[in-house]
Amino acid sequence: MSARVNVLGIGFDRLDLTAAAERAAERYARGERTFVITANPEFVMLGRRDRELGGIARAADLVVADGTGVLLASRLLGDPLPSRVPGRLLVPAILGRIAPLGASVFLLGAGPGIAERAGAELARRIPGLRVGGTHAGSPSPAEDEAIRERIRAAAPHVLLVAYGMPAQERWIARNRAELPSVRLAIGVGGVFDQLVGRVRLPPALIHAVGFEWLWRLAFEPRRWRRQRVLPLFAALVVRQRVFGR
Repeated sequence: MSARVNVLGIGFDRLDLTAAAERAAERYARGERTFVITANPEFVMLGRRDRELGGIARAADLVVADGTGVLLASRLLGDPLPSRVPGRLLVPAILGRIAPLGASVFLLGAGPGIAERAGAELARRIPGLRVGGTHAGSPSPAEDEAIRERIRAAAPHVLLVAYGMPAQERWIARNRAELPSVRLAIGVGGVFDQLVGRVRLPPALIHAVGFEWLWRLAFEPRRWRRQRVLPLFAALVVRQRVFGR
């Protein structure tokens, strides 16, 4: 059995939420640098078309299934992942484990003022967590050096990047080598917006049955453009099941 579950060329670690948080925290405690990707079917489809993005996923230290579609695909392929690992739950689960170790976090991305409010909310929820800095910035490579200077000045141990998929993964991949203090980097998508209440969170039942994607679509209709790839994703998974590719 391979270390990861192969879903259309993207490998997913065989971890549930608790195990993923514990692995990230253990690596942090050992001083190992860790890049975490929370990937959904849209990410998988982009990774198939974009060799650079696919390579970023293969090189990441931890890739977890942030989406019901990935979980269902793994089951259809006969190599089931244990559960979904939503980013909105993974981030506080990791930070809660490493805050007692003196971890500081830098929040990068989202709209103006959102990172600051999200940082304050994380500090409120997680005793002992230090928020070293926040900045909206831009995923444009033209701004990379200015943003790196801000982060280096803050010297955080954890970097949360909320530029949306796949811009946030690209940003981490091309910049983290020049951020020596950062042990843990995670692309977090809409987590900052969720923390500050700009995005309505689904009820527990909706989460339990795996319909968060439908809930978000109902409140964010513009997401339908991204989700147009889902029928093709399903068809390609069936092909992989039948033909092994």
